[in-house]
Amino acid sequence: MSATDTLLCAGIDVGSSSIKAVVFAARGADGQRMLAGTTERLRRRDPLDVAAETYDKALAAAGVAREAIDYVATTGEGENVPFRTGHFYGMTTHARGGLFLDPQVRAVIDIGALHTRAVLMDERAKVLGYRMTSQCASGSGQFLENICRYLGVTIHEIGPLSLTADAPEACSSICAVLAETDVINMVSRGVSIPNILRGIHDSMAGRYVKLATAAGATGRVLVTGGLSRDEGLLAAMRDSNRALEIVTHEHAVLAGAIGAALWGGFRARKLREKGFSLTGGAA
Repeated sequence: MSATDTLLCAGIDVGSSSIKAVVFAARGADGQRMLAGTTERLRRRDPLDVAAETYDKALAAAGVAREAIDYVATTGEGENVPFRTGHFYGMTTHARGGLFLDPQVRAVIDIGALHTRAVLMDERAKVLGYRMTSQCASGSGQFLENICRYLGVTIHEIGPLSLTADAPEACSSICAVLAETDVINMVSRGVSIPNILRGIHDSMAGRYVKLATAAGATGRVLVTGGLSRDEGLLAAMRDSNRALEIVTHEHAVLAGAIGAALWGGFRARKLREKGFSLTGGAA
């Protein structure tokens, strides 16, 4: 296989609350192009069924048939996807995906529904270190969604509302139960929704930034995952530590799937060069 041949690769990131899928065309190391990307919420459905549905939607958006794909790479909780070619660990895929989205970053903060992790990498996306939140859900996307339901706002409204806060209320960062109790008390005291949300954002931001610095992050850091679109949270993270340059990207929610597709393309090229066929199995 020559360096100029184009490979079609897909990446599927199976998360706790949503599944992301992308389709990439890869021509050597410098010709990687995303053809399509899509996200689908699980909503208590079978993750394997949703993975297949999300994958088919990405293929349709890219105008590519299933049989044309050279390598299907999964990440996250996708090791049981039956049509995968290989599976890659989440830290390596988020590092690779983050570097693709922003070549200047050397760390990512991946904010998931249940956990958040900070990953440190070099210019080749080699993971140099990482830190992850504990089992407590007070620093997770699911916790923030639960609070939104209690306050009667949508997940898309919290960022703009948080930015209008004028007197943020401190919220527990130790335990989800304590944090929810804090919110109930704030509501009973008449604290405004913007000030409640900014207090929660400040609490979460402090945990995330500490993770990043504990992992060794300096300079430019990319926020990925579902909450990467929360402008209020991003503002709180920037205020929490001015030494870090906190950034995001319009496709940051797809970072894990992008990294999986890119590592899949790399693995596919190496296998083809050695004369191996691309059949299912963990990579």
